[in-house]
Amino acid sequence: MKKIIIAPSILSANFSNLARDVKMLEQVGVEWIHIDVMDGHFVPNITIGSGVVKSLRKVTNLFFDAHLMITNPEKHWEDFKKAGVDLIVFHQEILTDKKKLAKEIKDSGVKAGVSIKPKTSIEEIEDLLPYVDLVLVMTVEPGFEGQSFMEDMVPKIKCLRKIIAVKKYNCFIEIDGGINTQTSKTCIEAGADVLVSGSYIFSAKNPTEAIKSLFI
Repeated sequence: MKKIIIAPSILSANFSNLARDVKMLEQVGVEWIHIDVMDGHFVPNITIGSGVVKSLRKVTNLFFDAHLMITNPEKHWEDFKKAGVDLIVFHQEILTDKKKLAKEIKDSGVKAGVSIKPKTSIEEIEDLLPYVDLVLVMTVEPGFEGQSFMEDMVPKIKCLRKIIAVKKYNCFIEIDGGINTQTSKTCIEAGADVLVSGSYIFSAKNPTEAIKSLFI
């Protein structure tokens, strides 16, 4: 059985004590944390910048998965790289040259990924797959936490898994949105490698058990 990676989203953590929550995740055995960066333009919400990431990097060696939900990632990704992220994910829906952006990110020494909103088809990113290390499939509309999982995204995950397998691309599939003990199983069966979960983990009475339940 392949290894499934759980990437808790710190968007749902306690922002008054992020270091404590990140240390808790470390102790549970989590290897990745997911960092949602929103600019109030590409999506309606505003979250954190590279300064917070830089501060967090000082307290942990966990893998930092930065999801840039911003209009111009080509202008800002280097700030996040310098802050210590390991993976930079930009959106297919931006207007910049995605292949060029992916190459620049990878040439800098970090991994590159592309994310697609629910209305964006797999066909729109097929020519980008050889250039990225990960595809993030959004199973909610990006912008706010706590939304319900969109079941009609499951065929998209299966389609992407098939393309990656047939073409033998070295590319992870990450799922973000409404992930809990029920939907995690659905995503894993469809072909997911990485599961992002925020409110399900951090609102649980026992976050450790909540994380463990996502593997089942």
